[in-house]
Amino acid sequence: MRTTVGIIGAGPAGLLLARLLHRAGIDSVVLESHDRAYVEQRQRAGILEQGTVDVLHAAGAGERMDREGLNHDGIELRYARQRHRVDFPALTGGRSVMVYAQTEVCKDLIALQLKDGGPLLFEAEALAVEGADTDNPRVRFRHEGREDVLECEYVVGCDGFWGVARKAIPAELTKVFERTYPFSWLGILADVPPSHDELVYARHDRGFALLSMRSPSVSRLYLQVPEGTDAESWGDEEIWDELERRFETDDNWTLERGPITQKSVTPMRSYVHEPMRHGRLFLAGDAAHIVPPTGAKGLNLAVGDVVTFARALTHQKETGSAERLDAYSETCLRRVWQAERFSYDMTGLLHRAPDATPFEDRMQLARLERIAGSRAAETDLAEGYTGFAFG
Repeated sequence: MRTTVGIIGAGPAGLLLARLLHRAGIDSVVLESHDRAYVEQRQRAGILEQGTVDVLHAAGAGERMDREGLNHDGIELRYARQRHRVDFPALTGGRSVMVYAQTEVCKDLIALQLKDGGPLLFEAEALAVEGADTDNPRVRFRHEGREDVLECEYVVGCDGFWGVARKAIPAELTKVFERTYPFSWLGILADVPPSHDELVYARHDRGFALLSMRSPSVSRLYLQVPEGTDAESWGDEEIWDELERRFETDDNWTLERGPITQKSVTPMRSYVHEPMRHGRLFLAGDAAHIVPPTGAKGLNLAVGDVVTFARALTHQKETGSAERLDAYSETCLRRVWQAERFSYDMTGLLHRAPDATPFEDRMQLARLERIAGSRAAETDLAEGYTGFAFG
């Protein structure tokens, strides 16, 4: 099998890249190790930056998102029983975000790819990337019980942290930057309408809490818990009681409860792999970088990567110049490090470390009061949350 771009991974990044290349007249093959049902049901991110929304529209994948997604013009910060709303459009010249789950993005892109895109092979396990530093890289993969080879001009690894793509870059050429955090998120899905019409980020002495949603009838909520927590060790009523404590305010706001349909624990880490390119192998998304979910940046960073690659390859096709492809890693990393900074700052602003001192508690409150009282500080948060420009 032969193609121009071999894409490993049919998450939102790999699927969007295939769509962008198709619209540019560049052929590709997508290899996905799981079956279609798994990809379409895998719960991940739910916040789309303005730039991601715009790209999905341009790719012809925005119709259902516009119909079913929830446009949000701000978030609410809670601390010391106070509430402060950050108005995105007023602070950013009209930018906002969209609540539309990654599962739904994948469903839309899969449908488009199967309708008029290139080959999309499910249950096709990539085994190795070979010849990354040659003009003809190859992906060895297993599909339908036999091994095969995908010959490419370029390979893009959208296969996550545990995938094979990054392993094809020689260790002596790489630098890794990482930070692990001493806490995790206990996340729930609940069949109850959201108790607020925008996301609520709460800093509390007992730990962080987040009120989010997946639809007008399904709530998504999170609690900061100790690292290594077992989700099933928390009873349903215990979770609701703790959420209620952490969202407490001085007004009459109440948290609506409902049946919990899913529980999971998400560890918190920051990770960047440099470079994001080796020869004709390009890394995108979690294969190259991970952010703590506080800043809602993971999916959006992956979108930025594949947009940068698609634009660079299209530029080469149209002009013959490989300048933008050669600059891929540097271009992406500028945005990646800004998103890492933002996510790190948001995590430190809102989470209470296990060994936090009274001084550190007061510093958090002082930073939150600065955001609430300074348009400049508030604007910096709003600009970061709604997204940094694609390279």
